[in-house]
Amino acid sequence: MKTTTTTLLASAVLLLACNNTRKQEQDKTQQDTSVIQGADTSQPISKNPTFDIESIAITNSDIGTFPYFTLPKGLKAVNKPLQKDFDVCFFPVNGVMTPVEGKLYKINVDAEQGQQFSQRYYEKSIEDYLQSVGAVKVFDGTIGQQEYERYNKQDPNKGDEGDMGYADEQIKFYIIRTKDQGNVYIQFSANNFAGKLNILQEAALKQTITKVTAESIARELNEKGKSILYINFDTDKSSLTTEGKEVVQQISAALKKEGSMMIKIEGHTDNTGDAAHNKKLSGERANAVMNALITDGVSKSRLKAEGFGAERPLVANDSETNKAKNRRVELIKIK
Repeated sequence: MKTTTTTLLASAVLLLACNNTRKQEQDKTQQDTSVIQGADTSQPISKNPTFDIESIAITNSDIGTFPYFTLPKGLKAVNKPLQKDFDVCFFPVNGVMTPVEGKLYKINVDAEQGQQFSQRYYEKSIEDYLQSVGAVKVFDGTIGQQEYERYNKQDPNKGDEGDMGYADEQIKFYIIRTKDQGNVYIQFSANNFAGKLNILQEAALKQTITKVTAESIARELNEKGKSILYINFDTDKSSLTTEGKEVVQQISAALKKEGSMMIKIEGHTDNTGDAAHNKKLSGERANAVMNALITDGVSKSRLKAEGFGAERPLVANDSETNKAKNRRVELIKIK
């Protein structure tokens, strides 16, 4: 009986020890899992706490001309690329989506007809090529939802062709530094169905805005036969704003300088809203400019006015920027 009791007691102790060991292993597994699930995958490849582009060597390779390289054989750009001479693109610098300005090219990528898209083929083709011309990988990871929420409304091209930088989207980000073409930023992402590619040649804005003066108006009328002006009116009205009146004063001064010149004042709008209303409004605005010139002493015999609404756009009305270009007043030299 004593032997039996001792045996049972030993078994109980052994069972308790096994249970404790098993529980410790389970706790450790749960801890390890929580570390993996909570891992910060947005950290860059670089170990530097702050990113310094000067630490990237300038390549001696010939990288070609913008956008610098073709897609791998068997792949194609879907739809029309987003391509702008100057814009902004966000890149994951140290896991933070950071705006960089310059010449921009963005596309969605898919397989040619009859082919199947391979994520591995797409990514390895681009990475191998970039490394061969001296590009340096500075990020390979994802950003979190909080970072996406912070920056996404700052991106004017969000949702357009080739857009990336979404939470949990795996992004590979490279930089090429060149002597002649400056810094080139490349980022791409893919799944096993399609890919995206962004290329930006960093550049500062070249300011093209100049002050409207009587001299510039007269010069354009004499050299080009027309002068395109952006005269401010009250919203959906033909009444000139203070800034609009200042431009009209410059037109008046130009016509007084060119004492025999005759012009036609044309009003134009974009295609937003009712076409008949736009044409009527553009005519009223052209006449408002003419009447202001007459009030300022320019003979009515030298002036004509007509509105065309959205009938004669300068550019396609396919963006807010282009629509703004179409909302204009043109001075046409008649004589």
